[in-house]
Amino acid sequence: MGVAVAKRDRTHYLYLAVIAAVALGILVGFAAPGFAVELKPIGTGFVNLIKMMISPIIFCTIVLGVGSVRKAAKVGAVGGLALGYFLVMSTVALAIGLLVGNLLEPGQGLHLTEAVRAAGEKQAAGASESTADFLLGIIPTTIVSAFTQGEVLQTLLIALLAGFALQAMGTAGEPVLRGIGHIQRLVFRILAMIMWAAPVGAFGAMAAVVGETGVDALKSLAIIMIGFYLTCAIFVFVVLGTILRLVAGVNLIALLKYLGREFLLILSTSSSESALPRLIAKMEHLGVSRPVVGITVPTGYSFNLDGTAIYLTMSSLFIANAMGDPLSAGEQVSLLLFMIVASKGAAGVTGAGLATLAGGLQSHRPGLVDGVGLIVGIDRFMSEARAMTNFAGNAVATVLVGTWTKEIDKERVDKVLSGALPWTEQMLNQDAEGADVPEPRDGDGKPVLTKA
Repeated sequence: MGVAVAKRDRTHYLYLAVIAAVALGILVGFAAPGFAVELKPIGTGFVNLIKMMISPIIFCTIVLGVGSVRKAAKVGAVGGLALGYFLVMSTVALAIGLLVGNLLEPGQGLHLTEAVRAAGEKQAAGASESTADFLLGIIPTTIVSAFTQGEVLQTLLIALLAGFALQAMGTAGEPVLRGIGHIQRLVFRILAMIMWAAPVGAFGAMAAVVGETGVDALKSLAIIMIGFYLTCAIFVFVVLGTILRLVAGVNLIALLKYLGREFLLILSTSSSESALPRLIAKMEHLGVSRPVVGITVPTGYSFNLDGTAIYLTMSSLFIANAMGDPLSAGEQVSLLLFMIVASKGAAGVTGAGLATLAGGLQSHRPGLVDGVGLIVGIDRFMSEARAMTNFAGNAVATVLVGTWTKEIDKERVDKVLSGALPWTEQMLNQDAEGADVPEPRDGDGKPVLTKA
C-alpha cells in the first residue's frame, strides 16, 4: 500500500505543477509577448506526443473489447445505440447554438478588413470535403497506414475488423488477444511517462496563445466568446446532466469531478484528444464494460462533438451578422442540416473546428467564408470550451450506452464516484500490482474472459 500512496502523491504534485505552469505561461505571455510566441512549439510538441499514442491505444482497446465478446450482435447493438445517440445530441447541440446565437445576435457592428479576409481564405483553403470524400477517407491505403497517418476513423475500422476476425477465430485467437493485451499495457506505460511533460507543454501552449492574441481581440469579440461559454455550460449541466440523471441515475457533478484531471489537461492543451487514453482507462475503472468503452469513446471522438456543433452554428451566425448578411430562418435550418454532416469527423485537435467551419461555409454559403478570419483571434480560447464540452459529452455518452446495453456495474459506479474506490494513476498502466481494473461483462452482467 505504501508504494501506491507514494505514486498517488507524486501525480498529485504533477497536476499542481500543470496549474502553476498555466499561470506562469499567462504571465510570460503578457510580460514578453514576442518571446512567448516563440514557445509555441513546446505546447505543440506535447500534444503531438499524446496524439502519437492515440492510434495504438484505440486499436488495442477496440480489439480487446470486440474480441472478448462472443456475440457479434452485441457489438452491433452497442455501436448502433452509440451512433443513434450521437446523431440526436449533435442535432440538439446545433439547435441550441442557433437559438442562443439568435438571442445574442453577435457580430453586429464589426467590419471586415483585408487582413481578416485573407485569414478567412487561408483557413478555407482545402478545408471543404464532400460526404463521399469523408466516407472514402475512412478506408486506409494499407492496414499500416491507418496507424502512420494518425487517422482515428481509419484506426477504428481496422480495429473493428481485427476484433471481429479474432472473435470468429474463437479459442485460436486467444493467444493473439493476450499479446495485444501486453502491447496495451506497454502503450499505457509509455503514456504515463509522457504525462510528466504536461507542465512544460501547458506552459508553452498558454504563453504562446496569450503572447500572440493579447487582450485586444478578447475585448472586441467578448460577446460571442462569453455567449459560447455560457451555451456550452447550459448544454452540459442542463441537457446532459438531466439525461444522465434520468437514464443512469448518475450525478453529473460527481462524474465531472471524477474526471477533473482530464479537464485540467484539456484546458492547458486545448485538445480533447490529449485526454482520450485517460478517458478510456477511467471509464473502465468506473464500471463500464470494456466493449462499450472501446467502441463508444473512440467513435464519439469523431461523431459526438457537441461543443464543436455549438461552435459551428454560433460562429456562422456571428460571421453572417458581422458581414452584414444575416441568415434568414430558412437558411439557418438549411445550415443546421448541413452542419450535422460537416461536424462529423472533425478531430478533437486545436484548430480543427476552425477548418470545419470554413469548409462548411465554403460548401454551403461561399460568400461568408472570408468572415472566418473574424474568429481566428479568439478561436484558441473558444477551442478550450469546445474541447471540454466534447469530452464531457463523450463521458456521459459512455455511461448512457453502458446503461442501455446493461454493460455497467451500477454498484461500482456509486463506489467510484463516492470515493470509496478511488482512481490511482498506476491503474493507467493496467499492470500495477493490486490495480483494480474491472473485467468486461456480457449483457447478463457475467464476466467475459479469455483463457489465461
